[in-house]
Amino acid sequence: MADIGVFAKSARITGSPRADLQAELKDRYQAGASIRSLAREMGRSYGFVRNMLAESHVELRGRGGAHRRPT
Repeated sequence: MADIGVFAKSARITGSPRADLQAELKDRYQAGASIRSLAREMGRSYGFVRNMLAESHVELRGRGGAHRRPT
């Protein structure tokens, strides 16, 4: 897999590099990586990664973890 952490934190990513990054994020997310782990690996925010996935028309998974039971 390509290195997804090659962009400076505040760098604007446009054009072909953006499309390449979207494809890489989409592949990793669909392979089971979480948005949070992808964001941590890139040094970007959760929102940035989520927006990149949304632009790629990825069907986002529901939230995980334990659910509270009614009391």
